[in-house]
Amino acid sequence: MKQILKTNDDVALTVARIAMGVVMFPHGAQKMLGWWGGHGFTATMESFTQQMGIPAPLAFLALFAEFFGALGLIFGFLTRPAAFGVFATMLVAMFKVGVPNGFFMNWFGNQKGEGIEFFLLTFGLLGASMIRGAGAFSVDGWIAKRLGEKKPNAKAIPHLA
Repeated sequence: MKQILKTNDDVALTVARIAMGVVMFPHGAQKMLGWWGGHGFTATMESFTQQMGIPAPLAFLALFAEFFGALGLIFGFLTRPAAFGVFATMLVAMFKVGVPNGFFMNWFGNQKGEGIEFFLLTFGLLGASMIRGAGAFSVDGWIAKRLGEKKPNAKAIPHLA
């Protein structure tokens, strides 16, 4: 558990983690809660399974990872697993909807859809969080610090016995 939570006070990691979480949260909330013009959990599950052919357990994991993974990134809680979940979801999305449209985003509306450049940026930010952890101002860092603190052994310190 300590290895999963291990991090340092690197503010650059914090910026990468929070930026990714803030970008992903609205997408996850659209799918999970129907916020910001989304269709909500049931309709998204239906779309993923019936229209896109994604098996229901994997569709559920994608929704879970996108919504709760974004929250984990924002707060720096279980950052490595959260980043991995979002990474896996984005990797599948890239191949399902990005690769057929080439490299570039659809800035001018002259493509069928978005290319892969946004996905590549997410992989960079998520990779930093998976490799190095949450950075400063994270729940992971707070928990890791508490797990690392050892209570004094009364027998080892005579004046406490």
